[in-house]
Amino acid sequence: MGARDVRPVTSVDVAKRAGVSQSAVSRAFSRMASIAPGTREKILRAAAELGYRPNRIPAIMLSGRSGMVGVVVGGLSNPFYVSALEHLVGALRDQGLQVLLVHVDDALTLDSALDQLLGYRIDAVVTALAIGSAAVARALGALRIPVICFNSRLTGPWISTVSSDNRAAGVVAARLLAERGVVRPVWLAGPLRNVASVARGDGFRAGLGALAGDLVSLRGDDTYESGYDAVSGMLTRGVRPDGMFCSNDMMACGAIDALRERGGLLCPEDVVLLGYDNIPQGAWRAYDLTTFDQGVERLVEAACGILAEALTDGAGPVSQNPVIEALLVERGSSGGG
Repeated sequence: MGARDVRPVTSVDVAKRAGVSQSAVSRAFSRMASIAPGTREKILRAAAELGYRPNRIPAIMLSGRSGMVGVVVGGLSNPFYVSALEHLVGALRDQGLQVLLVHVDDALTLDSALDQLLGYRIDAVVTALAIGSAAVARALGALRIPVICFNSRLTGPWISTVSSDNRAAGVVAARLLAERGVVRPVWLAGPLRNVASVARGDGFRAGLGALAGDLVSLRGDDTYESGYDAVSGMLTRGVRPDGMFCSNDMMACGAIDALRERGGLLCPEDVVLLGYDNIPQGAWRAYDLTTFDQGVERLVEAACGILAEALTDGAGPVSQNPVIEALLVERGSSGGG
Protein backbone atom coordinates (compact mmCIF):
# COMPACT_ATOMS: atom_id res chain seq x y z
CA MET A 1 0.00 0.00 0.00
CA GLY A 2 1.44 3.37 -1.03
CA ALA A 3 1.83 6.29 1.33
CA ARG A 4 -1.02 8.13 -0.41
CA ASP A 5 -3.41 5.26 0.46
CA VAL A 6 -2.83 5.48 4.22
CA ARG A 7 -5.85 7.12 5.80
CA PRO A 8 -5.68 8.97 9.13
CA VAL A 9 -6.70 7.16 12.29
CA THR A 10 -10.20 8.20 13.40
CA SER A 11 -12.16 8.07 16.63
CA VAL A 12 -14.05 5.08 15.18
CA ASP A 13 -10.78 3.13 15.01
CA VAL A 14 -9.98 4.04 18.62
CA ALA A 15 -13.48 3.02 19.74
CA LYS A 16 -13.10 -0.38 18.10
CA ARG A 17 -9.66 -0.96 19.63
CA ALA A 18 -10.85 0.07 23.11
CA GLY A 19 -14.22 -1.69 22.85
CA VAL A 20 -16.22 1.46 23.61
CA SER A 21 -18.59 3.78 21.77
CA GLN A 22 -17.39 6.63 19.60
CA SER A 23 -19.02 9.11 21.99
CA ALA A 24 -16.91 7.69 24.82
CA VAL A 25 -13.78 8.49 22.79
CA SER A 26 -14.96 12.07 22.40
CA ARG A 27 -15.60 12.37 26.14
CA ALA A 28 -12.16 10.94 26.93
CA PHE A 29 -10.52 13.83 25.11
CA SER A 30 -12.72 16.54 26.63
CA ARG A 31 -11.47 18.06 29.86
CA MET A 32 -15.03 18.92 30.94
CA ALA A 33 -16.80 15.66 30.06
CA SER A 34 -17.74 13.04 32.63
CA ILE A 35 -16.18 9.60 32.06
CA ALA A 36 -14.99 6.80 34.32
CA PRO A 37 -11.23 6.98 34.96
CA GLY A 38 -10.77 3.35 33.91
CA THR A 39 -12.58 3.92 30.63
CA ARG A 40 -10.58 7.08 29.92
CA GLU A 41 -7.32 5.23 30.57
CA LYS A 42 -8.32 2.40 28.23
CA ILE A 43 -9.24 4.85 25.48
CA LEU A 44 -6.05 6.87 25.85
CA ARG A 45 -4.00 3.67 25.72
CA ALA A 46 -5.76 2.58 22.50
CA ALA A 47 -5.26 6.05 21.01
CA ALA A 48 -1.54 5.93 21.80
CA GLU A 49 -1.19 2.50 20.22
CA LEU A 50 -2.87 3.70 17.02
CA GLY A 51 -1.18 7.11 16.94
CA TYR A 52 -4.53 8.89 17.11
CA ARG A 53 -4.71 12.66 17.49
CA PRO A 54 -8.17 14.13 18.13
CA ASN A 55 -9.58 16.65 15.69
CA ARG A 56 -10.61 19.66 17.75
CA ILE A 57 -12.76 21.28 15.07
CA PRO A 58 -15.98 19.30 15.71
CA ALA A 59 -15.80 20.05 19.43
CA ILE A 60 -15.26 23.72 18.70
CA MET A 61 -18.25 23.76 16.35
CA LEU A 62 -20.50 22.07 18.93
CA SER A 63 -19.42 24.01 22.03
CA GLY A 64 -18.47 27.34 20.50
CA ARG A 65 -15.22 27.18 22.46
CA SER A 66 -11.70 26.54 21.22
CA GLY A 67 -10.04 25.92 24.58
CA MET A 68 -7.46 28.47 23.47
CA VAL A 69 -6.30 31.47 25.51
CA GLY A 70 -4.50 34.38 23.91
CA VAL A 71 -1.47 35.30 26.02
CA VAL A 72 -0.15 38.73 25.07
CA VAL A 73 3.42 39.60 26.06
CA GLY A 74 5.91 42.39 25.60
CA GLY A 75 9.03 43.64 27.32
CA LEU A 76 10.66 40.22 27.47
CA SER A 77 14.07 41.84 27.96
CA ASN A 78 12.95 42.22 31.59
CA PRO A 79 13.42 38.87 33.43
CA PHE A 80 10.31 39.57 35.50
CA TYR A 81 8.06 39.22 32.44
CA VAL A 82 9.84 36.04 31.36
CA SER A 83 9.22 34.51 34.79
CA ALA A 84 5.58 35.63 34.76
CA LEU A 85 5.08 34.14 31.28
CA GLU A 86 6.61 30.80 32.31
CA HIS A 87 4.34 30.50 35.36
CA LEU A 88 1.28 31.64 33.43
CA VAL A 89 1.69 29.23 30.50
CA GLY A 90 2.25 26.31 32.87
CA ALA A 91 -0.83 27.17 34.92
CA LEU A 92 -3.05 27.52 31.85
CA ARG A 93 -1.92 24.17 30.51
CA ASP A 94 -2.66 22.61 33.91
CA GLN A 95 -6.23 23.83 33.38
CA GLY A 96 -6.36 22.00 30.05
CA LEU A 97 -6.16 25.19 27.98
CA GLN A 98 -4.05 25.82 24.88
CA VAL A 99 -1.95 28.97 24.58
CA LEU A 100 -1.76 31.31 21.61
CA LEU A 101 1.24 33.58 22.21
CA VAL A 102 0.99 37.10 20.80
CA HIS A 103 4.06 39.33 21.10
CA VAL A 104 3.80 43.11 20.85
CA ASP A 105 6.54 45.72 20.64
CA ASP A 106 4.82 48.06 23.08
CA ALA A 107 5.68 46.52 26.44
CA LEU A 108 3.29 48.74 28.38
CA THR A 109 -0.17 48.48 26.88
CA LEU A 110 -2.48 45.92 25.33
CA ASP A 111 -3.71 48.41 22.75
CA SER A 112 -1.30 47.35 19.99
CA ALA A 113 -2.36 43.68 20.27
CA LEU A 114 -6.06 44.27 19.68
CA ASP A 115 -5.97 43.85 15.89
CA GLN A 116 -4.06 40.57 16.20
CA LEU A 117 -6.46 39.22 18.83
CA LEU A 118 -9.49 39.93 16.66
CA GLY A 119 -8.17 37.54 14.03
CA TYR A 120 -8.31 34.42 16.23
CA ARG A 121 -11.06 32.36 17.81
CA ILE A 122 -9.94 32.45 21.43
CA ASP A 123 -11.89 31.90 24.64
CA ALA A 124 -10.01 34.43 26.78
CA VAL A 125 -7.09 36.85 26.91
CA VAL A 126 -4.50 36.92 29.69
CA THR A 127 -1.68 39.46 29.64
CA ALA A 128 0.89 41.19 31.78
CA LEU A 129 0.19 44.37 29.80
CA ALA A 130 -2.14 47.13 30.89
CA ILE A 131 -5.08 48.52 28.92
CA GLY A 132 -3.98 51.94 27.78
CA SER A 133 -7.23 53.64 26.81
CA ALA A 134 -10.96 53.56 27.47
CA ALA A 135 -11.56 52.96 23.75
CA VAL A 136 -9.52 49.75 23.86
CA ALA A 137 -11.32 48.68 27.05
CA ARG A 138 -14.64 49.08 25.21
CA ALA A 139 -13.33 47.18 22.18
CA LEU A 140 -12.10 44.32 24.36
CA GLY A 141 -15.42 44.24 26.21
CA ALA A 142 -17.22 43.97 22.87
CA LEU A 143 -15.43 40.64 22.28
CA ARG A 144 -17.52 39.22 25.15
CA ILE A 145 -14.72 36.97 26.36
CA PRO A 146 -12.81 37.17 29.67
CA VAL A 147 -9.80 39.51 29.59
CA ILE A 148 -7.39 39.37 32.54
CA CYS A 149 -4.57 41.90 32.88
CA PHE A 150 -1.85 42.43 35.44
CA ASN A 151 -1.43 45.87 37.04
CA SER A 152 -3.92 47.58 34.75
CA ARG A 153 -5.96 50.63 35.74
CA LEU A 154 -8.91 50.20 33.35
CA THR A 155 -11.43 47.40 33.68
CA GLY A 156 -14.93 46.70 32.37
CA PRO A 157 -17.77 44.14 32.35
CA TRP A 158 -15.54 41.43 30.83
CA ILE A 159 -12.19 42.76 32.04
CA SER A 160 -10.41 41.89 35.28
CA THR A 161 -7.03 43.00 36.59
CA VAL A 162 -4.76 41.31 39.11
CA SER A 163 -2.49 43.85 40.76
CA SER A 164 0.49 43.97 43.03
CA ASP A 165 -0.18 46.34 45.94
CA ASN A 166 2.07 48.93 44.36
CA ARG A 167 1.06 51.93 46.44
CA ALA A 168 1.46 50.10 49.75
CA ALA A 169 4.92 48.94 48.71
CA GLY A 170 5.87 52.55 47.94
CA VAL A 171 4.89 53.54 51.47
CA VAL A 172 7.00 50.71 52.91
CA ALA A 173 9.98 51.80 50.79
CA ALA A 174 9.72 55.38 52.07
CA ARG A 175 9.51 54.29 55.69
CA LEU A 176 12.52 52.03 55.30
CA LEU A 177 14.59 54.89 53.90
CA ALA A 178 13.47 57.11 56.77
CA GLU A 179 14.49 54.45 59.29
CA ARG A 180 17.95 54.37 57.70
CA GLY A 181 18.35 58.12 58.16
CA VAL A 182 17.82 59.22 54.55
CA VAL A 183 17.28 62.98 54.12
CA ARG A 184 17.95 63.40 50.36
CA PRO A 185 15.64 60.85 48.70
CA VAL A 186 15.35 60.13 44.97
CA TRP A 187 12.47 58.43 43.13
CA LEU A 188 13.40 56.77 39.81
CA ALA A 189 10.08 56.33 38.00
CA GLY A 190 9.16 54.32 34.93
CA PRO A 191 7.25 55.72 31.93
CA LEU A 192 4.15 57.82 32.63
CA ARG A 193 1.93 55.18 31.02
CA ASN A 194 3.18 52.55 33.46
CA VAL A 195 0.30 52.62 35.95
CA ALA A 196 2.12 50.32 38.39
CA SER A 197 5.04 52.73 38.51
CA VAL A 198 2.71 55.68 39.05
CA ALA A 199 1.10 53.90 42.01
CA ARG A 200 4.51 53.05 43.51
CA GLY A 201 5.53 56.68 43.23
CA ASP A 202 2.31 57.90 44.83
CA GLY A 203 2.86 55.57 47.77
CA PHE A 204 6.49 56.60 48.08
CA ARG A 205 5.61 60.29 48.27
CA ALA A 206 2.89 59.62 50.81
CA GLY A 207 5.25 57.56 52.96
CA LEU A 208 7.97 60.22 52.89
CA GLY A 209 5.73 62.74 54.63
CA ALA A 210 7.73 65.90 55.33
CA LEU A 211 10.67 64.58 53.32
CA ALA A 212 8.54 64.62 50.16
CA GLY A 213 9.40 68.28 49.68
CA ASP A 214 13.07 67.35 49.23
CA LEU A 215 12.33 64.50 46.81
CA VAL A 216 14.24 64.45 43.52
CA SER A 217 12.31 62.65 40.77
CA LEU A 218 13.96 61.00 37.78
CA ARG A 219 12.39 59.08 34.91
CA GLY A 220 13.52 56.05 32.95
CA ASP A 221 11.87 53.55 30.59
CA ASP A 222 12.15 50.44 32.80
CA THR A 223 15.48 49.33 31.25
CA TYR A 224 18.94 49.00 32.78
CA GLU A 225 20.31 51.61 30.38
CA SER A 226 17.68 54.19 31.30
CA GLY A 227 18.42 53.74 35.00
CA TYR A 228 22.13 54.19 34.39
CA ASP A 229 21.60 57.28 32.22
CA ALA A 230 19.08 58.93 34.56
CA VAL A 231 21.38 58.61 37.57
CA SER A 232 24.44 59.65 35.56
CA GLY A 233 22.65 62.82 34.50
CA MET A 234 21.62 63.51 38.09
CA LEU A 235 25.21 63.19 39.29
CA THR A 236 26.41 65.48 36.51
CA ARG A 237 24.01 68.12 37.80
CA GLY A 238 25.66 67.87 41.22
CA VAL A 239 22.82 66.06 43.01
CA ARG A 240 24.14 63.62 45.63
CA PRO A 241 21.35 61.48 47.13
CA ASP A 242 21.57 59.32 50.22
CA GLY A 243 18.52 57.19 49.42
CA MET A 244 16.74 55.97 46.30
CA PHE A 245 13.65 53.94 45.38
CA CYS A 246 13.58 52.60 41.81
CA SER A 247 10.37 51.56 40.06
CA ASN A 248 11.86 48.26 38.94
CA ASP A 249 14.97 46.15 39.45
CA MET A 250 16.36 46.65 35.96
CA MET A 251 16.61 50.40 36.49
CA ALA A 252 17.87 49.84 40.04
CA CYS A 253 20.81 47.78 38.76
CA GLY A 254 21.64 50.53 36.27
CA ALA A 255 21.38 53.10 39.08
CA ILE A 256 23.80 51.16 41.32
CA ASP A 257 26.38 50.94 38.53
CA ALA A 258 26.05 54.64 37.72
CA LEU A 259 26.40 55.64 41.37
CA ARG A 260 29.58 53.60 41.67
CA GLU A 261 31.16 54.40 38.30
CA ARG A 262 30.13 58.02 37.83
CA GLY A 263 29.90 59.23 41.42
CA GLY A 264 32.14 56.95 43.48
CA LEU A 265 29.11 56.18 45.67
CA LEU A 266 28.38 52.77 47.19
CA CYS A 267 25.21 51.10 48.41
CA PRO A 268 24.36 51.17 51.27
CA GLU A 269 27.34 53.11 52.67
CA ASP A 270 26.51 56.26 50.68
CA VAL A 271 23.09 55.54 49.17
CA VAL A 272 20.35 53.29 50.59
CA LEU A 273 18.67 51.85 47.50
CA LEU A 274 15.60 49.70 46.75
CA GLY A 275 14.09 48.22 43.59
CA TYR A 276 10.93 46.30 42.66
CA ASP A 277 10.29 42.85 41.07
CA ASN A 278 12.90 40.58 42.72
CA ILE A 279 14.51 39.49 39.47
CA PRO A 280 17.42 36.98 39.70
CA GLN A 281 19.94 39.64 38.64
CA GLY A 282 19.14 41.68 41.74
CA ALA A 283 20.53 38.92 43.97
CA TRP A 284 23.90 38.96 42.21
CA ARG A 285 26.75 40.00 44.51
CA ALA A 286 27.44 43.06 42.36
CA TYR A 287 23.98 44.44 43.29
CA ASP A 288 22.73 42.62 46.42
CA LEU A 289 19.54 44.54 45.80
CA THR A 290 16.78 45.11 48.33
CA THR A 291 13.51 44.79 46.43
CA PHE A 292 9.83 43.93 46.51
CA ASP A 293 8.67 40.49 45.39
CA GLN A 294 5.35 40.75 43.52
CA GLY A 295 4.69 37.04 44.08
CA VAL A 296 4.38 35.82 40.50
CA GLU A 297 2.88 32.52 41.64
CA ARG A 298 0.18 34.33 43.64
CA LEU A 299 -0.58 36.71 40.77
CA VAL A 300 -0.94 33.81 38.32
CA GLU A 301 -3.02 31.77 40.78
CA ALA A 302 -5.44 34.68 41.20
CA ALA A 303 -5.66 35.17 37.41
CA CYS A 304 -6.35 31.48 36.79
CA GLY A 305 -9.03 31.48 39.48
CA ILE A 306 -10.83 34.33 37.73
CA LEU A 307 -10.44 32.56 34.40
CA ALA A 308 -11.89 29.29 35.70
CA GLU A 309 -14.93 31.14 37.02
CA ALA A 310 -15.36 33.14 33.82
CA LEU A 311 -15.19 30.03 31.60
CA THR A 312 -17.76 28.10 33.59
CA ASP A 313 -20.81 27.27 31.48
CA GLY A 314 -23.49 29.89 31.95
CA ALA A 315 -21.17 32.44 33.53
CA GLY A 316 -21.90 36.01 32.58
CA PRO A 317 -19.39 38.86 32.41
CA VAL A 318 -16.79 38.54 35.17
CA SER A 319 -14.87 41.59 36.41
CA GLN A 320 -12.66 41.30 39.48
CA ASN A 321 -9.70 43.23 40.87
CA PRO A 322 -7.73 41.21 43.44
CA VAL A 323 -4.71 42.97 44.95
CA ILE A 324 -1.68 40.90 46.00
CA GLU A 325 0.70 42.08 48.72
CA ALA A 326 4.26 42.74 47.56
CA LEU A 327 6.78 41.37 50.05
CA LEU A 328 9.93 43.28 50.99
CA VAL A 329 13.13 41.30 50.36
CA GLU A 330 15.95 42.99 52.28
CA ARG A 331 19.52 42.64 51.03
CA GLY A 332 22.72 44.61 51.25
CA SER A 333 21.77 47.64 49.14
CA SER A 334 19.61 48.95 51.98
CA GLY A 335 21.89 47.82 54.79
CA GLY A 336 19.82 44.71 55.43
CA GLY A 337 20.29 41.07 54.52
